[in-house]
Amino acid sequence: MDIIYTIWLRNIKRYLRSKSRIVGSLGMPLFFMLVLGFGLSSVVQIPGMGGEGYMGFIIPGIVAMSVLFTSVFSGIQVIWDKQFGFLKETLVAPVSRLEIMLGQTLGGATTAVIQGLILMVLALFIGLKPTSITGFFIALGFMVLIGVTFTAFGIAIASRMEDMHGFQLIMNFVIFPIFGLSGALFPINSLPAWLRPLTLADPLTYGVEGIRYGLTGTAQIHPLASLAVLGGCTVLMTVIGAYLFRKIRI
Repeated sequence: MDIIYTIWLRNIKRYLRSKSRIVGSLGMPLFFMLVLGFGLSSVVQIPGMGGEGYMGFIIPGIVAMSVLFTSVFSGIQVIWDKQFGFLKETLVAPVSRLEIMLGQTLGGATTAVIQGLILMVLALFIGLKPTSITGFFIALGFMVLIGVTFTAFGIAIASRMEDMHGFQLIMNFVIFPIFGLSGALFPINSLPAWLRPLTLADPLTYGVEGIRYGLTGTAQIHPLASLAVLGGCTVLMTVIGAYLFRKIRI
């Protein structure tokens, strides 16, 4: 457990010391929240949202977006460590690669959740009205699952790559469809019949609906179903990430 904690702590310290990274990661989510939220709130009505309107609907989706982007791109740390020799020194140490991978995953997921919490606090000033303290912790639990799932996904991809720029291009190609199909910006019940299966195959959909249930009390997918599917995806992606990380070559 010591190696897991050490690598986790290293990731947290690197994140907290990089103020530009924290502020920069908030740019796109805040843009979506302010422009789309305020711009469409007066003209778009979401069934079942009561008087909260589109702003209340979109905030959970943008929080999930922040966690998604931060967690996926934390995988670039693996490529960075490859190029600067830190990973080689870690891999030759008398510890298992599984522990190294778990430390990286938990560290990336923690920074992603912190980023999501910062955005959630900012959202309190522009329209977020959590239903209860219990709902807040439900949302937090789904944020953790999103963070672990997509950090492990990022590490799995990074384990097979050598170039940071290539990793960024591939991740942009992958995560924008994941975010776009998740129902973060629109209700999935209103989708065309041919598109709905793609949305339900997207693991982020269940994270968005879980966060939305926690913060607003409403969801288009039962929260227990969301928990089961996203929890299964978390376990599966962690296993895949650990397998590919064990095959890594320096």
